[in-house]
Amino acid sequence: MKRLILLTLVLTCIISCKDDDDFTIFCETPNNLNVTDITHISVMLNWANANEVKAVNIEYGLSGFQIGTGTVISTTETAIALNGLTPNTAYDYYIIANCDVDNVSMISNVNTFTTDVNPIIAAFLPSLSQLNIFIGDLEDLNISSRSFKYELNTSLFTDYAHKLRIIALPDSEALEYDGNGFPLFPNGTLMAKTFYYNLDETDLSAGKKIIETRILIKENDAWTLGNYKWNDAQTDATLDTDSHIVNVDWINSEGNNMSAAYRIPSADDCTKCHSNAGNTTPIGTKLRTMNFEIDGVNQLQKFIDAGHLINAPDPNTIASLPNWEDTNHTLEERSRAYFDINCAHCHSPGGFCDAQSTLDLRYETAFGDTNIFNRKGSISFRMGTYTLGFSMPFIGTTMIHTEGYNLIQEFLDTL
Repeated sequence: MKRLILLTLVLTCIISCKDDDDFTIFCETPNNLNVTDITHISVMLNWANANEVKAVNIEYGLSGFQIGTGTVISTTETAIALNGLTPNTAYDYYIIANCDVDNVSMISNVNTFTTDVNPIIAAFLPSLSQLNIFIGDLEDLNISSRSFKYELNTSLFTDYAHKLRIIALPDSEALEYDGNGFPLFPNGTLMAKTFYYNLDETDLSAGKKIIETRILIKENDAWTLGNYKWNDAQTDATLDTDSHIVNVDWINSEGNNMSAAYRIPSADDCTKCHSNAGNTTPIGTKLRTMNFEIDGVNQLQKFIDAGHLINAPDPNTIASLPNWEDTNHTLEERSRAYFDINCAHCHSPGGFCDAQSTLDLRYETAFGDTNIFNRKGSISFRMGTYTLGFSMPFIGTTMIHTEGYNLIQEFLDTL
């Protein structure tokens, strides 16, 4: 008897008898819900209906919204596009099936999707925020998922400033291996380097002072450059062709008070360094300069695995520029690496100082052809003192790089 009563209750829940020959089947909730074709402003919702379903109602809104307060749309299809969404935003949605006027399904479980971030704009617009290279509050320097960060094994000295380096490639494009030097960059590539100081290197929660973001864009097989100066509020940066002095105070990792009258280069100054034989060019993004391990993973292999670098051999077969601070390398290797990244863009054939200097400071140049030995006195003097327009590096610094100078002087003393 108990089994009979239970069976009767179950049947009552799933059918509604109209007469002896007609009954309504329980309306099933749509299943196999999924989201495809996600962009920064639209998505495509997909699902499967039971045969008796005539239409569905979809309700959606910002993640966490209460049912009944969202946007409702109806369709007789099994897929629908949602448009006009907000980039980089999480949304919830629910689906209810309609089998008849008085017969609807249970509401589906909550389903969630997140729209993509805005496309990066490879153009020199008035404000840095318009380029979409950062998401959220700009001062947080959270890079877009449409870009990737890169580091250099030996980096250029710029008055002890930190640098955030990123590359943004066009959709479905990649860097292509072309030897140990620069990879082949597709048109539409944007590279950005943001210079900043941690206000207290012993307590990073103290925040940072962001100074400038330098941009390189490749279009029509040629590079163009621009510079964005950050405002005091750290909310945005403005395209600016002039040189500026920004005073910065910070505490270094040893707890010492430091200060700099940081010089933002003018557009003309940028062109001097980023030029070879009259053509604008990057400086640091040679594969040999990026070929090293970060947190136990080879950076080039990481690029290969992510599809950012194609047609490349095993990174172990690609040259690697030594880290000038790594004492496992010889004094000459470390010094030549320092010269290469800090000086060789000007002191090389076609560089800004090609007609003014006999030095060739590229790492691959045989020592006898560098002229370092003959010019060691001049190198020591111009690196060991600071006089604007005379000291080396000629552009981009306003002080002596004590650690770098000590390394070079130690090397020069062995010659």
